[in-house]
Amino acid sequence: MLTLTYLNKTWAHGLPAGGKLAALALVTALLFALRDPAHLTLAALGAAGLIASGGRGFARASQRPLWMLWPFVAIVAAWHVWLRDPAGAAIILRMITAVALANFVTMTTRLTDMIAVIEWLLRPFARLIPPARVALAIALTIRFIPVMLLRAGDLALAWRARSPARPRWRILPALTLAALDDAARVAEALRARGGVD
Repeated sequence: MLTLTYLNKTWAHGLPAGGKLAALALVTALLFALRDPAHLTLAALGAAGLIASGGRGFARASQRPLWMLWPFVAIVAAWHVWLRDPAGAAIILRMITAVALANFVTMTTRLTDMIAVIEWLLRPFARLIPPARVALAIALTIRFIPVMLLRAGDLALAWRARSPARPRWRILPALTLAALDDAARVAEALRARGGVD
């Protein structure tokens, strides 16, 4: 769910957020129940068809988070090839399909609508967990993931401008400090606005 809401409206934008999130939870559970790679391939093709139904621009935008999965796909594939275990194909198909579907829901659902659903679900537990605080934490997490990815890209470019070596783990200290600084600024802004009830 790394991509924020896609600005150009598609048919799925008008569907209720609660229904989309419930369908996503059900389909993801069914994906983990499937074991046959053939069935998982059909599920992946169904997810691809669902994404394609949003149009060419929507499909192109939805591919970005899937490219981020390639290190995990490579590790899982290499491990299962080394073990000579064919189950790796099922794991990879399941992972790609689940992420693609989650991204589809995120791209077609406003963040405020998702927060409203989360608050509604947590309302019975209000005495134990303040729903507004949990919803805010989830919203901030979703919002800051793309921000931190952009920050990591900027740091990597800055490193390459100063050194021929690849940045790899070397940018992690700067990225961590930047995340802490952003968190402090957000906390100050929340306190200035009276916090969260």
